[in-house]
Amino acid sequence: MSLQSISPDTPDAAQPEPATRVLRQFRIVFNSVKTHFRQVEREAGLGGAQLWALSVIAQSPGIGVTELARSLDIHQSTASNLVRTLTSRGLVSTARDGFDRRGVALRALPAADALLKSAPLPFAGVLPDALSSLDAATLERLEADLASLIALLAADEAGAQVPLAQL
Repeated sequence: MSLQSISPDTPDAAQPEPATRVLRQFRIVFNSVKTHFRQVEREAGLGGAQLWALSVIAQSPGIGVTELARSLDIHQSTASNLVRTLTSRGLVSTARDGFDRRGVALRALPAADALLKSAPLPFAGVLPDALSSLDAATLERLEADLASLIALLAADEAGAQVPLAQL
């Protein structure tokens, strides 16, 4: 039975308060995200953020760590940690790039291509995929409403750059 299948005029169905209904919706969203990350880990042997980073590197041979961080909308140190893990697992190669040799060019290795072919989609995760499917007006309302919630929580906005897979 879905949350919407209980109507206010249903006998014996005590309608929960709006805050409780919204809390339940958050639980559904978080559980969906968590289920997807578990499936990724089980099928690909990588965490969700690692798989997403690997897919971006495979799609953009020669990408640098800064550009990878920008593509994933994460902090550069987080991207560096992801690259370190992918490199140690033999999925990504690094080569010094540029005239001063400080930049690093990332490339997916053959093992990465095989892994990506068998990994569950979407690589970016189910929540970013669903959000990108929403129309502009819905996204604007959701953004404004979540901003109000974040303000009430007095939440640390630095958390915005932590991948969901790492929460």
